[in-house]
Amino acid sequence: MASNTANKPQKDRRKSNNAISDTEAQALVQHAQSAKKTYGRGAPVRTKSVKDRKLRANLKSLEAKYKNATLQAKNAEILLDNTAGLLEPENALEKTYKVRQDEIRRDVGIETAKKGFELRLNELGPYDVCEYTRNGRDLLIGGRKGHVAVIDWRDGKLGCELQLGETVRDAKWLHNNQSFAVAQKKCVYIYARDGVEIHQLKKHPEATHLEFLPYHFLLASVSTAGMLRYTDTSTGQMIAEQPTRLGPPTALCQNPHNAVLHIGHQRGIVTLWSPNTSTPLVKVLTNQGPIRALSVDRAGRYMVSTGQDRRMAIWDIRMFKELHQHHLRQPGSTISISDRNLTAVGWGTQVSIFNSDIFTCSPDDVVKVPPPYMAWGGEGQTISRVRFCPFEDALGISHNQGFSSIIVPGSGEPNPDALEPGTNPFETSKQRRETEIHAILEKLQPDMISLDPNFIGNLDVASEEQRKREKDLDAKPEDKIANLKKKGRGRNSALRRHLRKSGQKNVIDEEKVRVREAMRSMDKREIERVSKLKKDYGPALERFARKGL
Repeated sequence: MASNTANKPQKDRRKSNNAISDTEAQALVQHAQSAKKTYGRGAPVRTKSVKDRKLRANLKSLEAKYKNATLQAKNAEILLDNTAGLLEPENALEKTYKVRQDEIRRDVGIETAKKGFELRLNELGPYDVCEYTRNGRDLLIGGRKGHVAVIDWRDGKLGCELQLGETVRDAKWLHNNQSFAVAQKKCVYIYARDGVEIHQLKKHPEATHLEFLPYHFLLASVSTAGMLRYTDTSTGQMIAEQPTRLGPPTALCQNPHNAVLHIGHQRGIVTLWSPNTSTPLVKVLTNQGPIRALSVDRAGRYMVSTGQDRRMAIWDIRMFKELHQHHLRQPGSTISISDRNLTAVGWGTQVSIFNSDIFTCSPDDVVKVPPPYMAWGGEGQTISRVRFCPFEDALGISHNQGFSSIIVPGSGEPNPDALEPGTNPFETSKQRRETEIHAILEKLQPDMISLDPNFIGNLDVASEEQRKREKDLDAKPEDKIANLKKKGRGRNSALRRHLRKSGQKNVIDEEKVRVREAMRSMDKREIERVSKLKKDYGPALERFARKGL
């Protein structure tokens, strides 16, 4: 007895050493939830409805691998070299939006201070176009009078300079920094980096806005007539041509998460488009006046729109629900969302940069005009377009007097993924060629563009009846008995044939009861009809009443 009681505390001690405390278990759960939110691929596959045992086991193994990969990606965050940092006030009275650019350049390093510069181009403006490549190394600017320039803005080297002599409405980089598209007065042209004209897209006339889908190699344009066109830049074929039927467009942007295009219209409506459908996927009424600018964050969760009604609306496009809205002093003309979800809005001669808190705060916490994180402007320069530089704490601003680049601490992603095609800011010419070849070989088909990009590879477990209901939600269920009533009368009527074919005579179900009631009502109507005819024909001709002569 003594030996047993002496061993008990040792066993309890071993149990306490191996067990996990409640705080540790809670920390592990939070770690797994954070990993799923940051690196997860969406909802898992439902394996319970899969009847094949082998397939169900393979799907469970695949889901376990996905879960393990997300945890490993979360654990590898400690190996990241750089961290993002925002401006922080020293006390409650200090405001970050009052910090000037010359103060920032004076306190940062020499290389970082070079990111803030200004190009004075008074005679060739106003400049409505400024676009960075996906890796942030090259800059494309375009003036309304026909001036287009390509600049390696880090080294200050001019790639090419064109004087087109006609109106330039928009310009976009293609899959890398070797070619770009320009929407000119008559149609869209494609130029090489050295300024040589490569193609003339006559099937894109009078385009006002351009977008390029890098994973599908699709160049999309919207014309003044409201026509949306897609062209495959790898083959040169026209993929789709769809009328919006809402007049000239006022804004265009793409959702980087699922490659769906968002088009703003004069009526305050935003329509979502895919090349697979001739009608918009979704219509959203975001503003009470014409849409002026649109932008979607990189994760595809939030959309920001500004309109002529001076309202800036923030929408959660996963639920198509408006989170909240702010009122600006003037209508916002351009919007850009950075890698770290900082939002820059250009209105009039001002640029306001808001923190990522505008996507998370509730409507009760929002005041009429939220305090911005940073501000720039006020020198009489009308803002045309703002664009954040990828992987850099810089914001490009095109205005009527040229182009300006300002430093915005904490806006860029500090740790780029070098394996992501086209987004390596340190790639060499050899890596660029290899990346281009792999991107063409792995090009996604236009059929894969949809609101839910995770539908590929999932099982369609819906039954045939559910699919029929999903096709037409407003359609009423088909009544089989009502259709049988319309098919003939007499001994060989459709109802009698249905009773003969219904199988067991002694089984009474709901359908058979309905058939018999329908037959009784038909017989009753026939008897009433014959008696009425006999009365009308009289005793001499009543023998013809059954035939209905």
